[in-house]
Amino acid sequence: MAASSWIASAAGFVLGCTLSLATAQDTATEVAANAPAAGADAPAAVPEFNPKAAKGAQATGEFHALDADVQDLKKQVLDLNKDLFLLEEELLFPSNTQVAVFVSMDVGDFFGLDSVELKLDNKNVTNYLYTDREASALVKGGVQRLFVGNLKAGQHELVAVFTGEGPHTRDYRRGASLKFEKGIGPKYIELTISDRESKMQPEFVVKEWE
Repeated sequence: MAASSWIASAAGFVLGCTLSLATAQDTATEVAANAPAAGADAPAAVPEFNPKAAKGAQATGEFHALDADVQDLKKQVLDLNKDLFLLEEELLFPSNTQVAVFVSMDVGDFFGLDSVELKLDNKNVTNYLYTDREASALVKGGVQRLFVGNLKAGQHELVAVFTGEGPHTRDYRRGASLKFEKGIGPKYIELTISDRESKMQPEFVVKEWE
């Protein structure tokens, strides 16, 4: 009986040890499963947060967005002004009665333009004084719209008087005229200043645009 009891006690002890070992193995297996695999990349480091840098980036983005809005608004205003100008001109000077006079220069070696006086049907409609910059722009090929107004259909006469510096730096005043027929539709007239090489004198021509 004593031997049997001892065997039973030993068997119980062995069983207990076996169960404890099994439990320990299960625990180790669970821990190993949850642990990172060997050689795996370590968790990425969390970048340090810089409030000032974040605010600066945000402010820069807002500034660029605001600048884009301002530029877009400027373009809309310019387009609107252009449309309003064209509408105002169309209302003030309908195409059926409109007459426009332009000034151009060719070379300009023998004449320095100071002013142009314009008369329509013996009525003074404009007297324009030119700056050096404006006169230079005409010599370089620019065309200036000197006058725009309304005329009824029929015969009309335009007289232009040019004042400036002529050959040998002398004061120069010369007139040119044109009789024209105003019909239906706009009328465009050009005052051209050119050099007459043969006589070394300026030439003033008034002509209609076809």
